[in-house]
Amino acid sequence: MISVSPIIGTLLTGLLLLGSTTCNLVAHDGEDDKYKSKNAKLQRVLIFSKTAWYRHPALPELNGFLVRLGAKHNIQMDVTESPEDFSRLNNYQAIIFSSTTDIGKTLNEQQRKQLKDWYHAGGGIMGLHAAAVHHNTWPWWTELVGCGFNSDSEFVKAKLIVDKKNKNHPAVKGFGPTFDYTADWTNHDKSVTGLSGVRVLLRVDEKSYDPVRDAFKTRGGKPMGIDHPVSWIREFEGGRFFYTELGHEVKSLDTKFGHQHLIEGLHWIIESNSKNK
Repeated sequence: MISVSPIIGTLLTGLLLLGSTTCNLVAHDGEDDKYKSKNAKLQRVLIFSKTAWYRHPALPELNGFLVRLGAKHNIQMDVTESPEDFSRLNNYQAIIFSSTTDIGKTLNEQQRKQLKDWYHAGGGIMGLHAAAVHHNTWPWWTELVGCGFNSDSEFVKAKLIVDKKNKNHPAVKGFGPTFDYTADWTNHDKSVTGLSGVRVLLRVDEKSYDPVRDAFKTRGGKPMGIDHPVSWIREFEGGRFFYTELGHEVKSLDTKFGHQHLIEGLHWIIESNSKNK
């Protein structure tokens, strides 16, 4: 496991991103993220990115970005791809599953229990992008996320719709009722709308882009229609879960909205817990 303090984390990020240009990191020119969270409780987060199915090539760069973002907000971000580190989850308030495809094949029975016990004791879980892809080998994770994978789009600009009931959630506040955003958008096998404990934060307007890329059009890929959630929060079995489709590449997150979305999502999954680590 890579354990880093905020200062060392910034240096580590520079090394991880060596060879990348600024234009690769910024999704919208001129967007300087001046957003600062006032919540100082969040101190230490584990980033887990081991995969058992498709592995996104941008994961090392994305992990570096998360370390840098954490340092900016005085949050220590530790990076690991070793499930054995779940024996030390009590050191963390939250864990980010960064595009962890088919998590059920990555963790053994003991490690699954360690994660569930920590979550039930107050730990918060965040899933980025492909953390909701090919995970039916672990029924508990499937139930936590609320849906599975069908297909996805190209990396394109689309119109996002902020759920009216949740427009004041800190992870989306200030960006409604609609705004354009560039990323690749996943089609799930069902909508999470209406599931127990779920509050949808964002939906994508499928009329604003082609929801199924060519590679999936011949393989049964289907759009979701008018109800296409792309970010939601969930209170489940006494704990908190946050999911966002952003995170395929750094440029989908390194924006003013992306920074706020992640940091406030992290604060939300731990804020009600009385057993913060």
